[in-house]
Amino acid sequence: MATVEKAYEDIVDLFARGTSPEAILKFRPSEAAQQRAVGLLERNRKGELTEPEVNELERLGQIEHFMQLVKARAHLYVENRP
Repeated sequence: MATVEKAYEDIVDLFARGTSPEAILKFRPSEAAQQRAVGLLERNRKGELTEPEVNELERLGQIEHFMQLVKARAHLYVENRP
């Protein structure tokens, strides 16, 4: 679960330090978070996840969905600037 908590912390830091739409569009999860998600997805396809890992994968999916929404909105702000 440490990966999920780190992912949340990275997003909170992004917004807390003040940011621009461009910085939001450039934001990517850490390499560790990306590798963990890929590993969980592979093991999920094989039906090998434990219940805590299923929960972790679901939380990572929620974070990804949230950032997709934020990036879509940031993209609109960039496009509509004078």
